Amino acid sequence: MKLLVVGTIAFDSVETPTASRENIMGGSATFFSYAASYFTPVNLVGVVGEDWPEENTKMFQSRNIDTTGLEVVAGEKTFSWSGKYLPNMNDRETLELNLNVFGSFNPDLPESYKNTPFVFLANGMPEIQLRVLSQMREPKLVVADTMDIWITDHRDSLLELLKQIDGLVLNDSEAKLLTGEENLVMAGRKVLEYGVRFCVIKKGEHGAMFFPSDDSTECLDCYVLPAYPTADVVDPTGAGDSFAGGMMGYLASVDATDLDSIKKALVYGTLVASYNVEDFSLDRMMQIERSDLDDRLEEFCRMMTLV
Repeated sequence: MKLLVVGTIAFDSVETPTASRENIMGGSATFFSYAASYFTPVNLVGVVGEDWPEENTKMFQSRNIDTTGLEVVAGEKTFSWSGKYLPNMNDRETLELNLNVFGSFNPDLPESYKNTPFVFLANGMPEIQLRVLSQMREPKLVVADTMDIWITDHRDSLLELLKQIDGLVLNDSEAKLLTGEENLVMAGRKVLEYGVRFCVIKKGEHGAMFFPSDDSTECLDCYVLPAYPTADVVDPTGAGDSFAGGMMGYLASVDATDLDSIKKALVYGTLVASYNVEDFSLDRMMQIERSDLDDRLEEFCRMMTLV
C-alpha cells in the first residue's frame, strides 16, 4: 500500500568532531521517504526553492517516490539547517536555521494523494499537519512527529492534532516536555491520554519505547527495543526520520496496523536508522537494499538471544 509523507526538504551543513559536509540533502521528509522506499511506494509532499537541483528530484523518483506533491517555488531558496555535534554524537547545537520557502508552506494535496491509506506527518508546524490531515479521505493509519518548539509555542494545535491521529513519535526530551513527566514510562502513558492509540519514544543510541493503548490481556503496558549497536557513527542527522520511515514503510508494505505488525515495524525502523548514521546525508542508505536490512534483522535477532 502507498504511504504519504509531508515534511521538510532541506540543505544541511553538518559538523561532527571528525568531519564536516556543506549543503547536503536533508530534511525530515527526505530521510523518511528514502527509508520508507525500501518497503513501499511513497507520495512526497514538500516545498523547495529554485536552488533545488533537478537531479535530487530524479533521485527520489528512481526510488519509487512520487514527487507530484513536491512544489518548486521560483525566486525562493530551499529550507536550510546548519548544526554541530558534540563529541558524544548525541547532542548537537543548531548554528543556523533558514526557513526560506518553508516559512510560507501551505500544502494543497494532489487529488491522487488524498486516498493514500498510510500517512506520516513529519516534523513541522501542527497547523500544517492538521491542514494536510483535513485533505485526506479516511486514511487507515496516521502517525505524526513533533519537536520542542511546536510543543511550547503551538501546544493547543498540537493537542488538537493528537485527538485526530493514531500514533505519535517523539524523542525522550520531547516526551518529558509535552507531558511534564520526568519518568518516561509515566510520560508514555500520559501521551496516550491525549487521544493517540500508540506512542513511540525514541531514545537515540538507547533504542525506543513503545506504548500501545490495547486493552487485550496479552498486550503489555510498554515494550522496549534496543538500538542496533553501531561502532562507526559518522552523522546521526536524520536517524529519527529514518526510523519513522522504516517503521511506516513496513506497515504500509504489509497493509497492517495490529500490535505484532507495529512491533516488527519498530525493529525495521531501528535497522534503517542504524545504516543512516554510518555516513552523511543519504550516502550510506544509497548503498544498501532491502536484502541488507533483512540480513541485519537476522543478525539483530541473534544479538538479543540471551537465554
